[in-house]
Amino acid sequence: MKIGFIGLGIMGSRMAANLAKAGYTLFVYNRTNSKAESLAFDNVITKNSPGLVAGESDVVITMLSTPDAVQEVALAEEGLVSGMSKGKVWMDCSTVNPSFSKQMAELSESVGFNFLDAPVAGSLVPAEKGELVFLVGGKKGVVKYCDPLFKIMGKKYIHVGENGMGSALKLVNNLIMGISMYGFVEGLLLGESLGINKEKIFDILDGSPIAPSMIQMKREKIESNDYSPEFPLQWLQKDLHLAAETAYENNLPLPATNTIKEIFALAKKAGMGEKDFTAIYPFLSELNKSTHELQ
Repeated sequence: MKIGFIGLGIMGSRMAANLAKAGYTLFVYNRTNSKAESLAFDNVITKNSPGLVAGESDVVITMLSTPDAVQEVALAEEGLVSGMSKGKVWMDCSTVNPSFSKQMAELSESVGFNFLDAPVAGSLVPAEKGELVFLVGGKKGVVKYCDPLFKIMGKKYIHVGENGMGSALKLVNNLIMGISMYGFVEGLLLGESLGINKEKIFDILDGSPIAPSMIQMKREKIESNDYSPEFPLQWLQKDLHLAAETAYENNLPLPATNTIKEIFALAKKAGMGEKDFTAIYPFLSELNKSTHELQ
């Protein structure tokens, strides 16, 4: 099986590296060539377009930032669709809205190849260690065909259902993650304003049923003021926006999500977009200080 990989950012570069280490021949493309060149393996071959990657590959994996980026890679003049043929598989690991995944699945079927939406739960470290969790939508036989790839890049995969269902579960996952982090940060700021230091708050919450394990996983970043990106804030804000957009498509109100996504948007506008999403803490902390000074 020959693998194509398009999108070599924080996540994609590490996922591709794990496939290369496992001995697969990889054909890769990234809009920024230097990122492709960083995969220094003899079995990794850089191509000049997504279409050329697809033409050489049995399975093409995309890991891109937005639905627009995926659409451009797929449908441009030399896009991946131009290199696909019957029996091949396009596995989109990008976080996109379910309606978009369904559109890409319909397009793939009309051309004659297979499509999986397979976004991942996990960030930089799990991607590096091959410990991601894949949330997969698509035909059972196609999922089974890709089983060896999921097992190299991740610790497990969940076949959620038909196309679009993997993307749906990913938005649910990231909505809960974003709201949980925001709620924790507000609690942390309240505690600090009352004279409780953040270390004690973390200690009290360690193992508590009210705080997800994600909070403790991010403890070191907040305590050390290290906001180097594992999952950039701008992409969490994008995912919250996609969740709100999907809810609108399904006539479902999400009042808290809509409010919190706009607060993350303010943080992005304030220059926090490329930092880890835990940078919502210093953003709100500074905002509170500024508000206090105006009183």
